[in-house]
Amino acid sequence: MSPQSARPLVRQKRKVSYTWRLREVMAEHKMYATTELVPLLGERGIILSASQVHRLVTATPERLSLPILAALCDIFGVDAAELIPTEATNIGVRGVVAEGATAPGRPKSAGNLRPVRARIVAPEE
Repeated sequence: MSPQSARPLVRQKRKVSYTWRLREVMAEHKMYATTELVPLLGERGIILSASQVHRLVTATPERLSLPILAALCDIFGVDAAELIPTEATNIGVRGVVAEGATAPGRPKSAGNLRPVRARIVAPEE
């Protein structure tokens, strides 16, 4: 193994975020009441109650089924990136040890380590 291959690799940590733009997309299409969306979703086989649609429009979902996403994209004639723009930013650097190498100051394995006997002494008065 060459000295260069033992160097640790460096990878950027990334923070990924997204924005839920359904309310804005609805307004761009002159649709202001969430109840207007219920029958349009129903035409595409998505059966949701008015309260479920209201939550979908007013809150950012953590999970979203692909059929609902596809129906929303079809209703408004947009693609998923317009409905849910994403952003990724670097937040720091983390070191990754190359295969077969060890991090500085660390032994290759714990198998060759032995405990050191402690000696207890009385404090001097």
